[in-house]
Amino acid sequence: MTKSMQIIRDMAEISKTRNGLNYTGKLILAPMVRMGTLPMRLLALDYGADIVYCEELIDWKLLRALRRENDVLGTVDYVDSTDGTVIFRTCEKERQSVVLQVGTCSAERALKVAQMVQNDVAGIDVNMGCPKEFSVKGGMGAALLSEPQKAFDILSTLVKSVNIPVTCKIRILPDLDDTLKLCETLASSGITAIAVHGRTRDERPQHSNHNDFLKAIAEHLNIPVIANGGSKEMDTYKDIENFWKETGCSSVMIARAAQWNCSIFRKDGKLPLDDVIRAYLKYAVDYDNSPSNTKYCVQNMLRELQETPLGKKFLEMQTLDQICSLWGLKEYCCNKQAEYRQLGLLTREDVVPSSLQPAAKKRKLSEEEESITEWKCVFRRNDYASDTDLPKTRLLMWSRKQGLKQPIYNTQQEEKLFKSVVTLNGKKYSSSYWEKNKRRAEQSAALTCLCELEIVDVAELVKNGSVRKS
Repeated sequence: MTKSMQIIRDMAEISKTRNGLNYTGKLILAPMVRMGTLPMRLLALDYGADIVYCEELIDWKLLRALRRENDVLGTVDYVDSTDGTVIFRTCEKERQSVVLQVGTCSAERALKVAQMVQNDVAGIDVNMGCPKEFSVKGGMGAALLSEPQKAFDILSTLVKSVNIPVTCKIRILPDLDDTLKLCETLASSGITAIAVHGRTRDERPQHSNHNDFLKAIAEHLNIPVIANGGSKEMDTYKDIENFWKETGCSSVMIARAAQWNCSIFRKDGKLPLDDVIRAYLKYAVDYDNSPSNTKYCVQNMLRELQETPLGKKFLEMQTLDQICSLWGLKEYCCNKQAEYRQLGLLTREDVVPSSLQPAAKKRKLSEEEESITEWKCVFRRNDYASDTDLPKTRLLMWSRKQGLKQPIYNTQQEEKLFKSVVTLNGKKYSSSYWEKNKRRAEQSAALTCLCELEIVDVAELVKNGSVRKS
């Protein structure tokens, strides 16, 4: 036995004593960008998945998050301190099954993230396989495949310092021997398991998965190997079993097949897509999932069905209750949202202290800034049933009826946040709240103007928590 293999065996024995997940004989929901939010993870567990990964979350984004326990939803939320949006939401139902995947190129930042979340998740995974330009240019994802020492340092740092299992997810290299050597190095860090996508960083779904590489890796390592990349050929549970058998791996991780119909995890066979969408939407409502993310996930389930009459209607929908109405859940959605408002579900404004907002930086205001009327307005797309109800649209139509020149928007940016000032009839209006993009900032400014001019029902907006007078 080589010295390196002995190290792997020794570290494997250490990993067996760690608290948390067992990665042998498991069906796993893969990390998927925007798809792996709480509703999808819970749905996968319902249908038979044993372990569920969240979407990749970048280390610096998590490090600026505030952790809060959401008593209304029964969740733990990691909230972006700059704008109040939820970065990661989890609940007790998945506590023993959820793995947080972090995108990182720094052992120091990875450790801070892991120590921050380790009491809320069952495992930590480091993304070492994403081929997207954003990850690679930042030294993350597949970029780490060519820096095995850095990858080893990140993993070993985590293994030594956190009390939950640590894993990584990689892609294969073009050469099998090089791939085995890389896997050997990573395994020697003491990780509990390794997930391997059977394509290189330059290959895409249209390329065949290298199941022979996966089989060789599984035979070479003494830690669980999780096979990934076979979804294109999966349409039934039997297909999962065939992939599992062909690769000889400890467990199987499923991405696209689960994205298209999450009930692929059911041993008794897949359910009709409408039933799956309806179950997904109930979770989206129950856990106050953002309408934009909900729409994205359903859109990926529908695929070519977007061209059907139902699909075309769906593409026109913007709010959560509108989406739910297409699957007979509008009343359920509206009742649940009303219940949450009554229970005091916090808005983004409530969650993030105003002291953390760029607008609250202490500095002397210019005369121009002092002339701006400010309200604390939070733009929430779900509050508006159609595009004609949006603040910018309403303000434009009102100004035309009054014979005024159309509103003019001037938007400033600080770091990754935006704040807009709208000028109407010689007066300036702005929300004191900063938004994630220019479009939302303009809507917030328009809402301020509508409130100040009493064009909208301010009392109702205040009651709903989307508007407060500064």
